[in-house]
Amino acid sequence: NTASPCMMQLIMDAMRYWTETIGVDGFRFDLAVSLGRSPQVFSAHSALLQAMRQDPVLKTAVLIAEPWDIGPDGYQLGQFGSEWLEVNDKFRDTVRAFWRGDEGTAPDFATRLMGSDDVFTRGIRPIYTSVNNITYHDGFCLQDLVGYAKRHNEANGEGNRDGHGHNLSANYGVEGETNDEHIIAIREQQKRNLFATLIFSQGTPHVLGGDELSRTQQGNNNAYCQDNEINWYDWSLNKRKQDFLEFCQYVIALRQNSDLLSHLLMAGDDWQNQVNVKRITWFVPDGSEKEIAHWHASDNRSFALEIVGKAPTSGHAEHWYMCFNADKDTVRFTLPNCSQHRGWRLKLDTHYSSVREQPELCVQKIYSAAGRSVALFHAEGRGSVS
Repeated sequence: NTASPCMMQLIMDAMRYWTETIGVDGFRFDLAVSLGRSPQVFSAHSALLQAMRQDPVLKTAVLIAEPWDIGPDGYQLGQFGSEWLEVNDKFRDTVRAFWRGDEGTAPDFATRLMGSDDVFTRGIRPIYTSVNNITYHDGFCLQDLVGYAKRHNEANGEGNRDGHGHNLSANYGVEGETNDEHIIAIREQQKRNLFATLIFSQGTPHVLGGDELSRTQQGNNNAYCQDNEINWYDWSLNKRKQDFLEFCQYVIALRQNSDLLSHLLMAGDDWQNQVNVKRITWFVPDGSEKEIAHWHASDNRSFALEIVGKAPTSGHAEHWYMCFNADKDTVRFTLPNCSQHRGWRLKLDTHYSSVREQPELCVQKIYSAAGRSVALFHAEGRGSVS
């Protein structure tokens, strides 16, 4: 009962202690809607939330809400104050469904990629408000997301009834571990697609620890009760796991070294006073701009995104082109025209099982994107991003 003065004092004292004495940077609240019930109905202006907002010790702390609980009207995504970050389950579900190949998910996927403006309105909430995640501490880990179509929680002793049932996962031919190299290759490529999407999406990326190590819970999506090999980290890496770890490191570095990929500052966004985006354009594979009809086509699984801009402080210009192909077949993408002295440098293609195998390519016009892949290009001659 967070509306109780005694409980409010206990919470505030505990948070101050962890901030001042222990030295944490902030807090992530499970079932955070319970913080704002006064005492039953949720309000972003509840006494406890206002106390956190004005407290001289806590007002600079990072505050992350899991914006739901099990009470009435418990789902409150997007309803917390502007000082809060919020775990975005819409991002998780949409990105999983898009790469699984579900029909009609492309428009929502594009919205999630650009920071979920439909939930966190630009100008009212900063673009980093959305805590984007593919996997979380509860639910499938990344390795199992592409290896199991259903949960396998028998070891938990509840008849496989516990844990989330709507996982938007796929096994690509065999449930669980397999020696089939074709299935393994598809799973690894889907892991790369999901992780790249997470890192290149606007917002705050949340990576589940162990995903970078290809950790498996053997299909268990509720493994909190397992203190054994199901839930432990295995730090031994074979070549396949090492390749994926290096892929994760490489993709993170691409984001960190780019002003645009890490944080778009768009015109008309009253939250910030700077702009680094000149143009954002969506294309169909043939190079023409996407129209409303294209977005709503049920088989719309392939499209491209162009981002042009310049960092306001350094003046460093960037020109990116991303090709997303969730179709099973190869798709030819027509890239925008470049002048005589420029081309499109391939920075990433998730088709390759290792970043070391990725070729050094400078493309002028046409690129064939393999089925189930992401390709990222940077225009040469405008200050390449390394």
